Amino acid sequence: MARPRKASVADDTASAQAGLFGDAGDAGEERAASEAQAASLAADPALAVRDVQQAWQDLPADWAPVLEAFRHSAGGQALLARLQARLDAGATVYPPVPHWLAAVRATPLAQARVVILGQDPYHGPGQAHGLSFSVPHGQPIPPSLRNIRKELVRDLGLPLPDHGCLQAWCAQGVLLLNTVLTVEDGQAAAHAGWGWEALTDALIAAVAAQPGPRVFMLWGAHAQRKRELIAAAQGPGTQVLVLQSNHPSPLSATRPPAPFVGNGHFSQARDVIAAHAPSAQEKSQRLDWSLA
Repeated sequence: MARPRKASVADDTASAQAGLFGDAGDAGEERAASEAQAASLAADPALAVRDVQQAWQDLPADWAPVLEAFRHSAGGQALLARLQARLDAGATVYPPVPHWLAAVRATPLAQARVVILGQDPYHGPGQAHGLSFSVPHGQPIPPSLRNIRKELVRDLGLPLPDHGCLQAWCAQGVLLLNTVLTVEDGQAAAHAGWGWEALTDALIAAVAAQPGPRVFMLWGAHAQRKRELIAAAQGPGTQVLVLQSNHPSPLSATRPPAPFVGNGHFSQARDVIAAHAPSAQEKSQRLDWSLA
């Protein structure tokens, strides 16, 4: 019969090292995740806000009825609970919580003359700030936004700045709205179907119901699914123009039959709003698409 092997000093040392350091692969993954999170926070310190209720602080007065109705609905409560669970689990969610409702904070309902509808936020660090297609100053310009800028030059001959921030349009009454307002790091459409769509449908309908001229730019099949919603929401005195073309993505921007480049949407929106403005003062306040 073989005699039991005695534990050696080497065995004890190996056991101690395993207990101290754990699995090298796990440790490496945890370190990489920690470094990625630190890089994200460095790119945007607002990511440190992890309470979903912070998104609903100091709501714009004219949007508040729509926003609060959603917030207190069963669907709204389920969405916020799900988002809070992801944040509590350490997920990196873009844009930062304080920017989830940036589009409606930047463009009051009564002043919303144009809606540019996107799908969901950019999913890279520092890119998303709550406005469809826009990126903050200092961020590289994404491919779809490059094509938007190309059409601005072709359609209106506008000079372009070296940044991709579209926030100047908000002051002109342009609502830069995504249909889904959050995403997770590196995962496009991660929160599609979670419930944001009910809120953004209500926001779209609220604009369509406003009196006076309104223009909706629907680029790509996803945005164009909202055409029936827009038509159904129109009330007495509303004048709505729906402009459709391919998405500005390089995959479709120049593809027939409705290419994005060459669609002329920016000049059409400017001219229609000027032509149908209810007063001489509003006619003189032409929609200015410049970004400089």
